[in-house]
Amino acid sequence: MPDATPLPEPGIRPVEGWHVLHLCYRVRRDRLAALSESDRRRGCDELLQILDPQGDQSPPVMQTFSVAGHKADFGVLLLGPDPIAIDSVRQRLQASALGPALEPTYSFVSLTEVSEYVPSVAAYAERLRAEGEDPESEVFKTKLRAYEAREGKMREQRLYPTPPPWPMLCFYPMSKKREVGENWYSLDYAERMQMMTRHGRLGQTFAGKVSQLITGSTGLDDWEWGVTLWARRPEYLKEIVYTMRFDEASARYALFGPFYVGYVLDVRQLLSHLRLA
Repeated sequence: MPDATPLPEPGIRPVEGWHVLHLCYRVRRDRLAALSESDRRRGCDELLQILDPQGDQSPPVMQTFSVAGHKADFGVLLLGPDPIAIDSVRQRLQASALGPALEPTYSFVSLTEVSEYVPSVAAYAERLRAEGEDPESEVFKTKLRAYEAREGKMREQRLYPTPPPWPMLCFYPMSKKREVGENWYSLDYAERMQMMTRHGRLGQTFAGKVSQLITGSTGLDDWEWGVTLWARRPEYLKEIVYTMRFDEASARYALFGPFYVGYVLDVRQLLSHLRLA
């Protein structure tokens, strides 16, 4: 049956960036056992179509992963400009023949963004001056050209990300504190910028090991940001979170929600792992 979802109004598409939806499900074995063999087979076929990232109705980015531990059995990460198309994946999962056995356990709604603490080219030039670089020197000009070249790519990757082909995925929500003596929002911008610059430099020491996507959820969900990490190896996830918690921006001002960690699997691997196929 053709998709009957109406086309979205232009106003629900971000001016820049994408909508982001994290979904987690538990397979209810009691409900699964109550399904007929034909419904189970049909449901698996439907999931192969619904969760196919190359499918006609799929958003630009869709990634499936198993979830370690009891919080959920699997998760789906969805990114794209059209929130109706993204949510239709959720609706189709629940409406599938396996839908009665799929219990939603967690979701997180956010938008891709470029942090206010990522300096513009002009701000970066000002930082170089403040660090004592001579604006007329070749070193200054070389550094500025290099930053200008990567700044555009950095903005593009943050707004329209492509997940790396790495096996580990971790997601957690976070907010900044609003407590007496530790209120992030009572600090002036220059102080916040200084702390986040140090925080970012510390994160850059994990380049090639961990890739990070920060999405904004203020006004959209219970937390202010969502953090999605991809890693080449599981220990890198532990190392980066542990290391960065000692940084002042985290140690004094960060609040963390639940962590969901798992292993990136395509939909066929996932169905086999969940003992559905």
